[in-house]
This record gives sequence, C-alpha cells and structure tokens, in this order.
Amino acid sequence: MTAVVERIAVPTLALLASAVLFGLLLAIYARVDPLEAFALMYQGAFGTWFSWQNTLTRAAPLILTALCTALPARMGLIIIGNEGALVMGGVAAAAAGVAVIDAPAPVVQLAMAVAAMIVGGLWIALAGALRQWRGVNETISSLLLTYIAIALMNHFVEGPLRDPSSLNKPSTWPIGDQNMIGTITGTDVHWGLVLGIVACLIVYVWMRFTTWGFALQVIGGNPKTARMMGLDVGRYVLLACGAGGAMAGLAGMVEVAAIHGRANASLAVGYGYSGILVSFLARHHPLAIVPVSILLGGIGASGGLLQRRLDLPDAAVVVLQGILFVAILASETLYGRLWKPKEAA
Repeated sequence: MTAVVERIAVPTLALLASAVLFGLLLAIYARVDPLEAFALMYQGAFGTWFSWQNTLTRAAPLILTALCTALPARMGLIIIGNEGALVMGGVAAAAAGVAVIDAPAPVVQLAMAVAAMIVGGLWIALAGALRQWRGVNETISSLLLTYIAIALMNHFVEGPLRDPSSLNKPSTWPIGDQNMIGTITGTDVHWGLVLGIVACLIVYVWMRFTTWGFALQVIGGNPKTARMMGLDVGRYVLLACGAGGAMAGLAGMVEVAAIHGRANASLAVGYGYSGILVSFLARHHPLAIVPVSILLGGIGASGGLLQRRLDLPDAAVVVLQGILFVAILASETLYGRLWKPKEAA
C-alpha cells in the first residue's frame, strides 16, 4: 500500500513544485498574475469541448511515444530516441501509403502502420543492440540517432520522395484523402487516440500476465541473475527496444494519416521528447501513461491561449514542461523514503 501511495504522491508533489516555480517565474520575469495564467491554462486545456478535443488530439502521439521509453525502462534501459523513431516511422508510413495508394483504404492504412512499426522498431532496436553488444550507452546512442533520423527525413522529403508541387514546405507525395484516418463520431478527435489507449492496454496485459513480460522485469531487476536463470538477455533487450520503437513509429504513422496527409518537417515538433516526460511522470506504467498524456497534451494545448490573452510566448508551456521534467528526475530520490515504517524500539 505504501508503494502505491508513493507512486501517486511523489509525482503529485513534483507537479505542485513545478507549478509553484513556474508561477514565480511568471510573476517575477513576465509580470503576470500566476493565478490568472493557470486559470487560462485550465480553460485552454479542459475548459470547453473544443479545448478537450484539442487536448485529446495532442495526447494521442504522446501515449504512443511514451511507450517507447516505458517498455525498455522495464529492463532498466533509458531510451530517449522517441522523436527519431516517430520521424522515421512517419516517413516510412508516407512512402508505404504512396506505394499502395490505389488499394482499398484499410489496406493502405495497414501497410502504413506495418511499415512505420517495422522502421521505428528497428531504429530503437539499433540502440539496444549497441548497448548489448558494443557497450554503448543507450541513452546517448538513442538521442544521437534522433538527429540522424531528422537528417534522413529532410533528405527524403527534399529529395527522392519529394512532391514537386510542395514548393514552400518540402513534403512527400500525399497519401490521398481517401486513405486518411477519420475522426471519432461526433468529435474532431482522430482514431489515433483509441489506437494509443488500446496499445497501452495490450502492453499492460503483456507485461503483467505473460512470461515474456515477467522475464523483462527479472532482467531489469538483476541481469546477472537473469543470465544464471538461462534467460537470453540480448534477445529481450532487442525485444523491449524494438517494441518501444514500434510504438513511436506508429505515432509517426498516425501523424501522417490523421493530421498531415504526408511526411514533412511538421513531424519533428517535439512529441517524442514530450513522450519521455510522460513516461517518467507515469513511472513507466502503461495504464498511467494515458491520463498523464492527457495532462501534458492539455498543457501544450493551452500555450496559444496564454499567448493571446497574456502576450506570453507560445513556448512558455515548454518552460513548464522543462521544469516538470527536472522536478520528476529530482523526485526519484524520494521513493522509499516517504512513510518509512518506524523502527522497533
């Protein structure tokens, strides 16, 4: 019971500390009433049905990219190359969609999803392989792979896959309106949100009730013991990293098939980086990722309202996310220290 309370209380304390610090920054440097700013943030994120739809639309890619960090974290691996896997998945999805553009829409969407998951999975699995067989730190390698992924995306959208009609903003050929993912009935929220929630449920069941999931947790607890038990640690490292990368790649497919209709620089807007924060804030728990993604999606959605009403930069909410990330990392030291049972006299 104490562990459950800690998992809720510690992130909550980090959220409150971040809000207080962000409020002080607004009051001291921006000369803005913090209470008014937070009220506007709530309104922009959850105050109206339009705000909710905007928040949920932003939450969809966050859910999937968070899984890219959460799955390897079960083995003690810190993967932060989510943005790279999303970008590569988006480019692969666009290429696959164009290749089979005349097929029925479900076939095109399935081809895009499969291509995105394969490319995204292989991209992050590469970081796992470098860690397992070459001793390269997976945090650094996955981050550096992100920059390579963005460079490759720029190469493809400005070169081999470029649509000649995309003059001001180089993009791939469009996948066609008929192949776009629709919205949930009665809303402007696309089906990518449902896809992300289902993915979290599947990951939770897989981690909680299968021998594969149990093996990942054993390896994360003590790799040496896992090897003594006969577990193939290398194979599980590739599995966890590949599965996480596949989820981020799927997020890229959703962005192409539900928002942009093609791949371009708009894929690299930071959803992958925000997904890292979501995963840490959710303690890498698949089910907790969903509400945390909605919270972070709401924070992102509120930036425009702060800009219009208080004349703050739209990126002000990014400062809050940065503060929150530092607070979450700092709060790791609190686990196991709160509500310690009293020693017997």
